Amino acid sequence: MNVKKFVVGNFYEETVLFPAVTKVRRAGYKIHDVYTPFPIHGLDKVMGLKDTDLHIAGFIYGITGTSTAIGFITFMLAFDWKINFGGKPFFSLPAWIPIMFELTVLFAAVGMVLTFCWLCQLAPFVKKDHFNLRSTDDTFTMAIECTDKTNEAEAIAFLESVGAQGVEIQHREADWWIGRYDRETVRFGKKVPQV
Repeated sequence: MNVKKFVVGNFYEETVLFPAVTKVRRAGYKIHDVYTPFPIHGLDKVMGLKDTDLHIAGFIYGITGTSTAIGFITFMLAFDWKINFGGKPFFSLPAWIPIMFELTVLFAAVGMVLTFCWLCQLAPFVKKDHFNLRSTDDTFTMAIECTDKTNEAEAIAFLESVGAQGVEIQHREADWWIGRYDRETVRFGKKVPQV
């Protein structure tokens, strides 16, 4: 079990959040995440997040689907069960294009969805903690991850100075685990240690 410490601050306006994120990054604090009730254009750039590589995974899944289609059709129609369809050759690639296209799209779509769920740790019954439940309603929440070098009192004072309200220290488990939002339990029913 890996319980981490976070300094969490709430913002009530987007115009206060953007400069605060920039100032927190310049001060050298490690931003765990910023939770918002709606997507905010440009926040990922301000946080310094790199672009996703999901499109590369989609390309790999698509090529896998195309290769699977060509391999299976070639094996079935050219080697295993040769049938003469109107005098066409056994390896008739133009006739297989619809099947190759469908398997390419199927593999790419399903593979990208599963990869996205894995990267974002989304799965049924996997508990994802919210630092503030109002962050899905009307509050912007910034969580700063505390390291060994982080002075919590200075981090709290700094967040309050950049416009955060209700700043507090919270403890959360960083790994995947099965649970519910209304129960403070971790893997196999153990209680969360209060630090």
